[in-house]
Amino acid sequence: MTTTRLEPGSPAPDFTLVDQDDRSVSLRDLRGGRVILFFYPEAMTPGCTTEACDFRDSLAPLQAAGYTVLGISRDEPEKLRRFRERDGLTYDLLSDPDHAIHDAYGVWGEKVNYGKTVMGVIRSTFVIDEEGRIDQALYNVKATGHVARVRSLVGV
Repeated sequence: MTTTRLEPGSPAPDFTLVDQDDRSVSLRDLRGGRVILFFYPEAMTPGCTTEACDFRDSLAPLQAAGYTVLGISRDEPEKLRRFRERDGLTYDLLSDPDHAIHDAYGVWGEKVNYGKTVMGVIRSTFVIDEEGRIDQALYNVKATGHVARVRSLVGV
């Protein structure tokens, strides 16, 4: 279980993961631009679909403001590809099946699901600046309305 939480100003843990098309995506390659990185529990579930579609619907203004949006889950690339196609998602979804990057960002741990304590993904979003530092660290967010809050925080 992860207890480390990232704080604004701390370096964003670097990673290289594969996307829905089995292509490698590295955070370091995105330096010089801003990144919104959101961790979600499972592709094609109701809450995750709501959040992913909200990011899709807000993508144009976020990109116009210089942001790259990336979603990360433990799902395999094939499932991510189906999710992306099913819901018309127009940004990359990254696969972290062993939750190593989830651990690095402090989003894997105990949570309450339907009144039961389980280990899993703590829905969270990070805004990363041009130098690769955490600008915003939003842990344990709700799927509904979350993207509007992110847009407000980044002024988009």
